[in-house]
Amino acid sequence: MPSFTDELNTRLAALREQGLFRELRRVDSPPGTRLEIAGQTLLNFSANDYLGLAGHPALREAALRAVDRFGAGSGASRLICGSLAPFHELEAALADFKQTEAALTFATGYAAATGAVCALLGRGDIVILDKLVHACIVDAARLSGATLRVFAHNDLTELADRLQWADAQRTAATADKPQILIVTESIFSMDGDAAPLREIVALKEQYGAWLMVDEAHGTGLYGAHQRGLAEALDVSGRIEIQMGTLGKALGAGGGFICGSRALVDYLVNRARSFIFSTAPVPAAAAAATAAIQLVQTPEGKTRLDNLWRRVAQLTAGRAGTPPGGSIPSAIIPYMIGDEGAAVTAAQRLREQGLFIPAIRYPTVARGQARLRITLSANHTASEVAELLAALALLK
Repeated sequence: MPSFTDELNTRLAALREQGLFRELRRVDSPPGTRLEIAGQTLLNFSANDYLGLAGHPALREAALRAVDRFGAGSGASRLICGSLAPFHELEAALADFKQTEAALTFATGYAAATGAVCALLGRGDIVILDKLVHACIVDAARLSGATLRVFAHNDLTELADRLQWADAQRTAATADKPQILIVTESIFSMDGDAAPLREIVALKEQYGAWLMVDEAHGTGLYGAHQRGLAEALDVSGRIEIQMGTLGKALGAGGGFICGSRALVDYLVNRARSFIFSTAPVPAAAAAATAAIQLVQTPEGKTRLDNLWRRVAQLTAGRAGTPPGGSIPSAIIPYMIGDEGAAVTAAQRLREQGLFIPAIRYPTVARGQARLRITLSANHTASEVAELLAALALLK
């Protein structure tokens, strides 16, 4: 038998041959539209910091005040003695922002997904996922022990078929009736397209299912109050479980679940990723609260308007493959296909001073490698023009 290290090196060599090897890149600058990597200043079109809040003075000042008052760490899980005031303030702000009865925050969006799905479902239940949902939701569904069914991306006919099948299992059950949970994203992280939430809500109500919507890439960007796509489509009050992250448009870190008071109380008691985790650092919670407040000010609206101007400029330049439909997106995939070719394209852009890493399997399907272009409110018109010129040279 090969040694442990020899076996791992063999596996790593296979990843390199397939164009799937990854490595960490040290960044020596704050998050923003310009990054310092290996002594080179690069124009960054790869972050999820859509409103440009990650380095905003208001968030930094809120974090520093929290450190001054509460220290660097939380000291324990929240059910012991780590439920510090900044977490309660953040959850109150989130519930008010999302217009729900309550909210619960987690260390990460991954923890929010696994905690919620595994608490709500178990063996005998049924979970139905859009094929392109984030890996954390797929993992949560598998860990829950529920029967897993998948429907083709945004395919309402196939979703209806899955629901009809699930409803038949419920009707046939002689003991405990299975719960049925549908999970989708609002804006999909790799393609930037939107879920047909109105139609999905109608189907889940027709079949008596629950619905969980991940607004990771929608929170802060859509709706009259920037609450998310559910607000924009006027279905917020008909979604049982609203999930999201604090580390994208809100510029901080962590994940959250918003919904009824009963949902949050249940998760506090049953979500293992919440119960058995040390609470996040108080500075992150304070920064997220500041971001929620800022989003609801005139500055927040101005930043959103700036973002959509840059999106319009990029799509007018026919860069990448913008999502169809009437809902714009700050995520624009530049499809390449071959994994090795995608890595080469990313390297060519880096040589021109632009940072857009290649996205490859398993993040996307094999043969669907791409450059995932993302825009920020802090990008300027001249920077987007520079991107367009660089992309033109790839063709």
